[in-house]
Amino acid sequence: MNLVHLLFVGAGGFVGAILRFAVSQFVNKRYAFQLPVATLIVNLAGSFLLGLIMGAEASEPIYLLLGVGLMGSLTTFSTFKLEGIQLHVNRKWKTFIAYNSLSYGGGIVLAFVGFMIGRL
Repeated sequence: MNLVHLLFVGAGGFVGAILRFAVSQFVNKRYAFQLPVATLIVNLAGSFLLGLIMGAEASEPIYLLLGVGLMGSLTTFSTFKLEGIQLHVNRKWKTFIAYNSLSYGGGIVLAFVGFMIGRL
């Protein structure tokens, strides 16, 4: 690892964090869902895009910038887990099951689809 690698990851992370914040603000201010849709959107989009990057066998700088930096900060496992716990604590069982099913199942499917498209 060298300074250039750190700069690629940092630049991607900077943009990804801003995108995640922007998506959350946009969705949460305009729509009211029981399901945490903003987190679902960024995590599913990130799964697809990371699959695409990996399938395309991106060069190391592109992988560091987009795969590690951008996708690493755009997607959010900790927020996903916290929102799941909140749904569980509030006994919103159907929403809890739907959220986890869509997040895990959709994430795997979209990562696979992105990977396959990237290989083309």
